Amino acid sequence: QVLSLPIVVIVHGNQDNNAKATVLWDNAFSEIDRVPFVVAERVPWEKMCDTLNLKFMAEVQTTKGLLKEHYFFLAQKIFNDHSASLEDFQSRSVSWAQFNKEILPSRGFTFWQWFDGVLDLTKRCLKSYWSDRLIVGFISKQYVCKLLSTEPDGTFLLRFSDSEIGGVTIAHVIRGKDGSSQVENIQPFSAKDLSIRSLGDRIRDLGQLRNLYPNIPKDQAFGSHYNSEWPGAG
Repeated sequence: QVLSLPIVVIVHGNQDNNAKATVLWDNAFSEIDRVPFVVAERVPWEKMCDTLNLKFMAEVQTTKGLLKEHYFFLAQKIFNDHSASLEDFQSRSVSWAQFNKEILPSRGFTFWQWFDGVLDLTKRCLKSYWSDRLIVGFISKQYVCKLLSTEPDGTFLLRFSDSEIGGVTIAHVIRGKDGSSQVENIQPFSAKDLSIRSLGDRIRDLGQLRNLYPNIPKDQAFGSHYNSEWPGAG
C-alpha cells in the first residue's frame, strides 16, 4: 500500500469545482499522522494565503505570485469585512464554510468558485499579462475608483470581475471639461471573449484607454501583446 494525494469521486462535471476545493483543503491543511478523512475545520488565514499563492503559481505556471495587497483584497472578500486592517486579518482563521460553502454576499457563488474562475481565466488567456505585471487583478471596484479618480483622462487598470466568475474588466477614468472625473468599468471579458480577440488587441482597439496606471503609455505596456495585424491597415 502507498499513501496518495486526496481523491474525490464525482458523478457529474458540475461537481468538479467542489471536488477541487476538497482536494486543495485536504492536501494543504491535513496532518500527516491524522485519522483518515479528518481535516481541520478552520485554518490560519496566513496559511490560506500561502496555499492560494502556491495554487495560483502552479496552475498559471508563472513565477509572479500574489502580493500583499492581493491578500488584503482576498481577506476582505472571504471575511466580508472592509473595516479591518491587513494586520487584523493576519491573526484570523478561515473556515471551510467561508472557503467553499457560504455564498458571497449579493453573489451566486462561493469564494473558491470565484477564485477558481480567476485561475482558469488567467491560465487560459492572461498568463503573459499577469507575468508582466500588467494586471492588478485582485482589487476592489471601490479602491479602483479611489486610485483612478485623481488621474488624467484615459488612465486605466485591469481587475478581475467581482460579479462574474472568470471575467477580467478594464476600469478607466473619464475626465470632463469641468475637471470632474468618473471611473467607468467596461463589461468583463470572459475566456470565450478573449479566445476570439486577445486582451492586448482589445486594449489597442479602445481609443479611450491611454495610460496604464500609474503612467505607462498603453502601447509601451501592451505593445508586445498586440497581434501584428491591424484592422484596416494598408
